[in-house]
Amino acid sequence: MSVTDHRRLRVVAGAALLTIALAGCSGLGRTAVGTISYGSANERLVMVSNPLVTGCHSLGPAGATTVTNNTLVDIILYPSRDCSGDESTYLPTETSDDIAPGAPLWRSYSTVH
Repeated sequence: MSVTDHRRLRVVAGAALLTIALAGCSGLGRTAVGTISYGSANERLVMVSNPLVTGCHSLGPAGATTVTNNTLVDIILYPSRDCSGDESTYLPTETSDDIAPGAPLWRSYSTVH
């Protein structure tokens, strides 16, 4: 191989590694553009701006009785603090929901992305 061939090979390998590294980090720091508002069980209104699209998010220590999703992504509401369990509620973008009488409070949410 000539020097030029080695140089081309290094450039191609470097570009491939850079592409892989950027793809692996693409989800870091991404947010759900907009706000999620919720009424807590102690009648406080809380607004969260641009929450991260990764992980489980708390709806405060008191839990929520009503949630409004004004983000660009759908969310899933959970009565547990760790986004687990079967009693979840799907809340599409630009909608809101209230808990049903006798239902447990929502305590966490995750995004659908």
